[in-house]
Amino acid sequence: MRAQRSFPTDGGRARLVFTNRDHGDFAGGGDPGRCDREVRALADLPWSWVRQVHGDAVVVVTEPGGGCGREADALVASIPGALLTMRGADCPLVAFVSKQGVVALAHAGWRGLLAGVLPRTVAAMRDCGATEVSAVLGPCISAARYEFGEDDLAQAVAVLGVGVQGRTERDRPALDLVAGVIASLATSGVTVDLQSHRCTAGDESWYSHRTRGERGRHLAAIWMEGA
Repeated sequence: MRAQRSFPTDGGRARLVFTNRDHGDFAGGGDPGRCDREVRALADLPWSWVRQVHGDAVVVVTEPGGGCGREADALVASIPGALLTMRGADCPLVAFVSKQGVVALAHAGWRGLLAGVLPRTVAAMRDCGATEVSAVLGPCISAARYEFGEDDLAQAVAVLGVGVQGRTERDRPALDLVAGVIASLATSGVTVDLQSHRCTAGDESWYSHRTRGERGRHLAAIWMEGA
């Protein structure tokens, strides 16, 4: 897995990073000062963060460093120099890029997936001028390690389809979050790049709250560089 990826756009390049333990612990508890040094090591830019609440709210960042502290689970920007960040420790972190230079990040836990945070993020990007949108899935827990209650699983299947129904290594009911991300974004006509995905529960390079009870968080960060 490459630590940093680059995507060409009409006005420059989008840069994307999914961190692991080697980059530090980004569990700031809503306090950006705790993580500032580590974030600045990824890209020395004003950075945006939100209070992630497992919902479907999307914040459009209109200036570098804007939007900080709001309750939301997605950030969108169409300006160079705006560094967007999201934290995770099992939930999918999904990055979005477009040829038109609009970028986004979403935190898509199961409640946010069912609420439609990913289609809402794509819609906000399109409102900002994106016409060709693609998504990149970062590390998250796999179905094999994600036992899920049958009632909640039935709710997920009703919204996202039978493809999200999985089994754990112990043959217990499981939610397949990767399939859920793919199914949710298919409704917006967006395909998902899985090159950066790893199982957070199966690979200790990443934090896992569900499996190891860890409080640490890894980070997704994306920003646009001008030509």
